Amino acid sequence: MQENSSKDRQGKIIKSLAGFYEVHDGSAVYRCRAKGVFRALGQKPLVGDDVVFDITDTVSVPPEGNVTRLLPRRSFLVRPNVANVDQALLLFAITHPAPSFNMLDRFLISVDRRDLPAILCFNKEDLASQEEKEALLSAYEACGVKVLFISTYESDSLEPLKKLLRGKTTVLTGPSGAGKSSLINRLCGVRRMETGELSLKIARGKNTTRHVELLAAGSDTYLVDTPGFTSLDLAGMEADDLAEYYAEFQPYAGDCRFDGCRHFREPDCAVKAAVESGGISRIRYTNYTELYLELKDRKKIYRPKDQRIT
Repeated sequence: MQENSSKDRQGKIIKSLAGFYEVHDGSAVYRCRAKGVFRALGQKPLVGDDVVFDITDTVSVPPEGNVTRLLPRRSFLVRPNVANVDQALLLFAITHPAPSFNMLDRFLISVDRRDLPAILCFNKEDLASQEEKEALLSAYEACGVKVLFISTYESDSLEPLKKLLRGKTTVLTGPSGAGKSSLINRLCGVRRMETGELSLKIARGKNTTRHVELLAAGSDTYLVDTPGFTSLDLAGMEADDLAEYYAEFQPYAGDCRFDGCRHFREPDCAVKAAVESGGISRIRYTNYTELYLELKDRKKIYRPKDQRIT
C-alpha cells in the first residue's frame, strides 16, 4: 500500500469488530473508525475493502485512525460478507476425516455460482495411498478446477499452493477437521489462531473461527478464513439447472436422445453412458443424482402448486 500524502494512506480492511476496523497498509495495522459520511451515503465498509484512511494517534498500540473513503470494489460476496475476493480455496482432508463428496460438490457449486475460480486442495496426503490420490484427481480435475495435494507438515508440498495464492485475496473454506487452522498458521508464517483438536468420537474438528478475518500471507496476499460448515444449502437453485454446474457433462449432453435431458431417468442418455464407460466419474454422477433429488423434493415441499416461480 502506498501513502497518499503526509496524512492520508491507503490500506485494506482485514478485520471488523465492535465498530472498529483493522486496516493493514502493507507494513502495519491501524485501529480505525469509519467516518459518518458512509452512513449518509448508505455505504458500509467490509472486510477486504481497499480504503483511504488518516492517522489520528500514533502513540496508541495499535495506532489509530479514521477510514475516510472506500475505493472501488472489484467484487462482493454475501455469507461471508467480504469484498475484493479473487478466488476460492476449498480445503478437504483425504482421510481423518474422510471427505464427504456430496459436501464437496456443494462447495464447488456455491463457488461457481459466485463466479469465483476454485482451487481444490486435499490435505493430509501423507496419509493417503497413490490410488486414493489418483481417484480424486480423476474425479475432480475433469470438472475444471485446479486440484492439489498437500500436507501442512511438509513445507515442500505447500510451494505449488503458495504460487497460486501469491498476490491475490483468497477465501478459504471447507469442513471442520480438514486442517484450515493449521494451513493458515503455516502460510501466514506465525501462529495466528488456535488449532482445534480433532474429536476422536465424531472425527470432526472443533470450529475455532468466530468471525470473518483477512490474514496476510505475503505481499498483497491475503486469506479470508470463514467459519466451518457441516452442510451447504443450495438456496434459490432449481433442479433443472443443476447439470450446468457439472462441466464434465457438457461434452456428452448434446448426444442425449432428448433435448433438455436431465441425465437422471431418461433413456438413451449420453451422460449416463459416459459414466458406465468411465468417461465421467461415478463419484460426481452419484453426487449429481443426490443433489437433483434433493432440489426436486424441496420444490414439492416449499412451493405450492399455484405459486409462480420467478
